[in-house]
Amino acid sequence: MDPNIMNDMKKYISINKEISNLKEVYDLAVSYRKCKTQITEAKEIINNESDEEMIDMAQEELSLTKKKAEDLEKRIKVALLPKDPNDDKNIYLEIRPAAGWDEAWLFAWELLKMYLWYADKKGWKAEIVDEQMSDIWWVKEVIVKISWNSVYSLMKFESWVHRVQRVPETESQWRVHTSTVTVAIMPEVEDVDVVIDPKDIELDTYAASSAWWQNANKNQTWVRIHHRPSWLIVTIGDSKSQLQNKERAFQVLKSRLYQIELEKKIKQEKETRGNQIWTWDRSEKIRTYNFPQDRITDHRIHESRSNIPVVLTWELDDIMEKMVLENQTRLLQETMDLK
Repeated sequence: MDPNIMNDMKKYISINKEISNLKEVYDLAVSYRKCKTQITEAKEIINNESDEEMIDMAQEELSLTKKKAEDLEKRIKVALLPKDPNDDKNIYLEIRPAAGWDEAWLFAWELLKMYLWYADKKGWKAEIVDEQMSDIWWVKEVIVKISWNSVYSLMKFESWVHRVQRVPETESQWRVHTSTVTVAIMPEVEDVDVVIDPKDIELDTYAASSAWWQNANKNQTWVRIHHRPSWLIVTIGDSKSQLQNKERAFQVLKSRLYQIELEKKIKQEKETRGNQIWTWDRSEKIRTYNFPQDRITDHRIHESRSNIPVVLTWELDDIMEKMVLENQTRLLQETMDLK
């Protein structure tokens, strides 16, 4: 309620998020203490009561309450784990076809639809920042901003290589082809997170020249930013406003630079602590979608599931939850090992 805090919107939002996180742990702790009290009361009845029916009821309650207390204890340990400082942030989702040409473009388009449908299902706000499509509207490259509470905490596990195995429509001999698409999940960053020296920037503006844009944009609204130190190039032209495209391009550039620094930090921690840090090399596949066998395999948790069409039409909750659980389990183990 400090007026100085309430007048600083960023700090006000930050403190409210902290309160929300603390309330989760507090509510779990209250439930856990209640269970411990019930366990003590049930034991007293068992030890002091002569009525057999009362004793049976107390033993049944004791068994159920012990299980509930064990579950709450695990949840409290997970809730007290160190938080990823980026978990509450919005994200930039980038999808790029890798190996496979047309088939990779098609699968990139299917992944884009999957993530957009999933975002809609979760009530998230998804906005296409930039897209480069093929002549038949398959994806050559797309950037999507997804906004809502804790989007990064779920979506961060979708990064790196997605592999698809199936028979392309153009394949006359019914041979299975393998194609790959890279997915990047980058947290949206504030100005304080990344500082860019204007001297390091080369900025160009131009008009779209592709055939499908001829009637849509004849002015120099497209923006290309070249960050010399990192050799990163960001091109944005989705909006008809050059200013808006410039702002979006800088936002994407900052998120990419932040992601690079984040990966460096994780790599350094891994080298310091050995295999205790769980990482995944961006050059390796995380998931394979095998259409002939109707099988999706997640190579990080070594688990397969069927019904690819259902997964590609937004049913990602089970996959996301298992990755979060796997990550929490590993973090909990790391914490115990360090102690």
